Amino acid sequence: MKHLLSTKDLSRDEAIRILDVAEDMADVQTREVKRLPTLRGRTVVNLFFEDSTRTRISFEAAAKRLSADVINFSAKGSSVSKGEGLKDTAQTLGAMGAEAVVIRHPASGAPQVLAQSDWIDAPIVNAGDGTHEHPTQALLDAFTMRRRLHGDASRGAGLDGVRVAIVGDILHSRVARSNLWLLRTLGAEVTFVAPATLIPLGASGWPTTISHDLDATLATGPDVVMMLRIQAERMNAAYFPNAREYAREWGLHDERLLSLPEDTIVMHPGPMNRGLEISARAADSERSTVLEQVANGVSIRMAVLYLLLSGEREVV
Repeated sequence: MKHLLSTKDLSRDEAIRILDVAEDMADVQTREVKRLPTLRGRTVVNLFFEDSTRTRISFEAAAKRLSADVINFSAKGSSVSKGEGLKDTAQTLGAMGAEAVVIRHPASGAPQVLAQSDWIDAPIVNAGDGTHEHPTQALLDAFTMRRRLHGDASRGAGLDGVRVAIVGDILHSRVARSNLWLLRTLGAEVTFVAPATLIPLGASGWPTTISHDLDATLATGPDVVMMLRIQAERMNAAYFPNAREYAREWGLHDERLLSLPEDTIVMHPGPMNRGLEISARAADSERSTVLEQVANGVSIRMAVLYLLLSGEREVV
């Protein structure tokens, strides 16, 4: 694995390998000293052209726990805000000795452009690009599902036969796309649930069932319900009448939560709009994995950086 740009590029064996290495990384975080010397002397750059405190901190924590040096580069207040382009920025980072670049960009395809160019010779990790993909989020979601469903038997396991309902703003969600490709690779069945205005054009050709009736989908008893954030900052039109109607028709409110089977997992990639796509009771319930997802994100990102920069050496 030279880069991590899309979950669509991962084979089942590659995906399970990442999840299994993340298990080792999660074990490290239970030790008194939560640090490995694996990437000592290596330099990882977080190149963020778009705000995302949660993702940046997660990658920073992952790199530091592998003993890497971390440089955080924010487009705001930098040379980028003065007109410098991606090429010049990448070449500058390469000249500074960057050995891995974690990039978040508002333009879909920017990480691929960087990886396919000769501007910098370093592994590229996509930390979210436009409305395209967010592969490490999908990997941490799958890791969380696998741990909840398989427990101590997680290692080596896929998600065969697991039924996942992804609900909400599919149109603007890179998380939904990355999860679809990865979950299908791992053997899960995926249903997209959203109003017709929030389903992407062409989604009928994707390997997913599309539903416009949340209550009917929940009545089938899915194993996992993943609620998506309404991305108002990406909306340039009225995709639904108002927030109250959206919460009533598409939100996981208390009544819907109580209607789910006791073992159904509730997920959310965060940050949450409580009272809109998910109620406080659902977000804080025992079946919710929201905080587990945050913790597991560090383990997954440690695994990705480890595999990109260290190959197959054993975790010690």
